[in-house]
Amino acid sequence: MGLENAIPVDGYMTTQLSRVINWARRSSVWPMPFATACCGIELMATASSRYDLARFGAEVFRFSPRQADLLIVAGRVTTKMMPVLQRIYLQMTEPKWVISMGACASTGGLFNTYAVVQGIDQFLPVDVYVPGCPPRPEMLIEGVMAIQRIIDEDNIPFEGDGSRKPLRLNLVTPNSTTVDMTINAS
Repeated sequence: MGLENAIPVDGYMTTQLSRVINWARRSSVWPMPFATACCGIELMATASSRYDLARFGAEVFRFSPRQADLLIVAGRVTTKMMPVLQRIYLQMTEPKWVISMGACASTGGLFNTYAVVQGIDQFLPVDVYVPGCPPRPEMLIEGVMAIQRIIDEDNIPFEGDGSRKPLRLNLVTPNSTTVDMTINAS
């Protein structure tokens, strides 16, 4: 891969152990999809060869929560689905991340009814909100990259009891590729 030519045979390389761990963690984010309706189609498109989520180390979609560390909630979530989604979240490995993909998962979207949860952040700690109805695959990739930047910078906020605080990053607009990297205090 070219690394053998850059480092002499008798040479050595030094780094911090935390940087190596964060590099490995950033380069192998394994998502678990929880997809319903139209956002699920966009999630599948993100993993296709056209958008190639594999470039970011997230090509291995795991359907077992014990093997995943990124939960992508795409689409509307009903009140009957929420206990299942919470159990899936609790079974995931630490550190775990959550992306709320689309208007329905983030705010209930146009389904303002008693049966649809009006934002999964009432029940799960959401790290990145991806806007849109449905959001484009580029926006989901931007959300994954935002989580990777936080992991790489070792900028993971913790509560006083040692549990991880949700990042609550908001991607700016569906047409923009910039990310608001401010962490909300609430």
